[in-house]
Amino acid sequence: MAYSSSLTDAEWDILEPLLPEVLPPKHKTRPLSWSYRALIDGILYRLKNGCNWEDLPKDLPPYSTVYWHYKQWREAGTIEKLTTVLHEQVRTQVKKSPNGPD
Repeated sequence: MAYSSSLTDAEWDILEPLLPEVLPPKHKTRPLSWSYRALIDGILYRLKNGCNWEDLPKDLPPYSTVYWHYKQWREAGTIEKLTTVLHEQVRTQVKKSPNGPD
C-alpha cells in the first residue's frame, strides 16, 4: 500500500542510482530481506507522521529493521550525502533551464 510519504516511481528513478554512491559499504552478511525502497518508505513514513518506530504500518518492513538502517545511515552521514547530491542535481537543472538564473 502506498502512503502520502511513499516515494513515487519518478522519485525512486532519481534516488535509486544514487544509492551505491552514498550508502555505506555493506558488510558480507545475508542479503537484504527488504528492498531499499521499502526501507526508505518506512523511514519517510515515520519522519512525516512523527509516530513511534513501533507504530509503522505492518505492510512496511519491521520497525526494528527500518530503525536499524536509519540509524546506520544517519551515523555514516548517508542522509546528509544524499541530500547534498540531490541539491547539486537540482542546482544543475536550474542553471541549465531556459528560465533559470543567468
